[in-house]
Amino acid sequence: MTQVIWIIAAVLVTFTAGYVGYSRYLTQFVELDEEAETPAHKYEDGQEYVPSKKPVLLGHHYSSIAGGAPIVGPITAGAIWGWVPALLWIAIGNPLMGAVHDFVSLSGSLRHEGKSIGYIIGEYVGESGKNMLLWFAFLTIILVVAVFALVVGIVFNAYPQVVTASFIYIALALAFGVYLYQFNGPFVPGTIVFVAGVFAAVWVGIQFPVALFAGDYPAGTIVLLGGDGSWVPGAGALGGNIAGWIPIVMVYAGIASALPVWVLLQPRDYLSSFLLYAGVGGAIVAIIVGTLLGTSSEPLVIDSSIGAFEGFWGVEAAGYAPLFPLLFITIACGTISGFHSLVSSGTTAKQLDNETDARLIGYGGMLGEGLLAAVALSTLAVWGFTDAGGIGQALPNFASGGGLILTSLGIPETVGAVFMALVLVSFLLTSTDTAVRLGRYMMEEIVGTPAGRTDTGLNADPASIARGRYTNPLVQIIPAYLLVVSGQWVVLWQLFGGANQLLAALALLTATVWLANWDDNKQLISTGVPMAIMVTITVLGLLILVFYENLYLNLLQGGAGSLEGQLSAGVQMILGLVLIGLALALVRLGYRNISRVRREPSTPAAEPGDD
Repeated sequence: MTQVIWIIAAVLVTFTAGYVGYSRYLTQFVELDEEAETPAHKYEDGQEYVPSKKPVLLGHHYSSIAGGAPIVGPITAGAIWGWVPALLWIAIGNPLMGAVHDFVSLSGSLRHEGKSIGYIIGEYVGESGKNMLLWFAFLTIILVVAVFALVVGIVFNAYPQVVTASFIYIALALAFGVYLYQFNGPFVPGTIVFVAGVFAAVWVGIQFPVALFAGDYPAGTIVLLGGDGSWVPGAGALGGNIAGWIPIVMVYAGIASALPVWVLLQPRDYLSSFLLYAGVGGAIVAIIVGTLLGTSSEPLVIDSSIGAFEGFWGVEAAGYAPLFPLLFITIACGTISGFHSLVSSGTTAKQLDNETDARLIGYGGMLGEGLLAAVALSTLAVWGFTDAGGIGQALPNFASGGGLILTSLGIPETVGAVFMALVLVSFLLTSTDTAVRLGRYMMEEIVGTPAGRTDTGLNADPASIARGRYTNPLVQIIPAYLLVVSGQWVVLWQLFGGANQLLAALALLTATVWLANWDDNKQLISTGVPMAIMVTITVLGLLILVFYENLYLNLLQGGAGSLEGQLSAGVQMILGLVLIGLALALVRLGYRNISRVRREPSTPAAEPGDD
């Protein structure tokens, strides 16, 4: 049988080559300058623009981009189409496309005052192009909030121990923020104490698991509410406990997004990075040790239930799912993710202390996410998959398979499983509230907000309400909740993946336009070729999801079932078509700008278009 170590070996080889060679070339290509003043210093306000220690910012950026998607996507794709197609897309696509995307998004934002990719493209193709990209990004954010809240609910239901651990982890992050920024506590001793507290939370969670409603849980689980939760919207499709956790997660994300970055976002993401490093690094070391020394409780080989290649249409549990183009949008963040361009140009660029840090944080951070994706695929491979509970039930395999892998290091399987579940949930929570914060940034640029100014939204002005720190989260959370209550897991995830990957194509388009306007001698292959590939894949994928999955199967054939499911299918169709229209219109504007600049090199670089 095939050993899991080959999955890890493949990505280590391609990722090392990419970082040592390609990222060095890109750093010189965009002319990073360690003496240049970054937006974090130029607009420092203590709220959004905050120069940050390099390890703290790396922790924030890594935790924000390496959320649930690089875990969920590879597991779902590996279960549907087999581990070989998933591995190839991660190992090859990540260093050549995803890492390039993240790096140029961050570098471009540094050159444009820390503004988002929407602002950047607007500088060259005009206000209409800016607004189209910002609206596209905002709609994608709604999908991010929907699917990540759903996955948190699934994992909370499978591992109620993680509920307790997660609440402790959030409390520790709040305390760490006060310790660092209000009391100016020593950085290294504080790190040691609070990181130890996060790991101790795993033990507390095992002792005191928590659930909302009654169910099949470990002995001693504390059940907070009576009954089975059948009255909660979406309980028919998801179960009462999962459906109950979803609005709680969304409310948390809204509150967290409104807080200054030093209160929760920075300290929590920094602490999360240690979970990520321990989870990814520990799993990789455990796979190597377990394979070479045979110390794992079971041989670390790929389970017979996970095929190397399950065929073009995938396993029966997923229904109609053609490998091309759906595999590429299902894996999503494990290879390339448009959400990363929002993080890079939304929060990271506002906190970068030195331009030259962009190579490690932008390109290197994405490679780190690819390692997480490879580990996720490995956990599925060793644990196996049964379709009895539907494809969404493959998700807890990250914890189960991870617990099995960590036995190679002498860690009991039950402890390792809860730890890996906390790794998954902590990054899902991180990505969810970061997404809501980024959604507010998008709306601030759509309706107009001066740099360095924030708005509470607590007045009667519609623009203020739309962009307000306290009101904007509602604009995102309400439609996200309507999407998620249908329980159509695979379709919703692939719609998110399609929108996310199409946003990546538009971020690469933005970078290509910027480079073309910057210098007519700049080569456009590094960003232009990945952009063309992603536009083709994602538009085809979204068309399948809109017309076959939702219109034909869910609505015409009655697959949606309940009224909630029908409403969700209708919202998904509208979103899909709007996203396709916005994307194609932006590609047209970008192509016109590049063609004009290359024909007329004397055109001023920053002159907006007339469109």
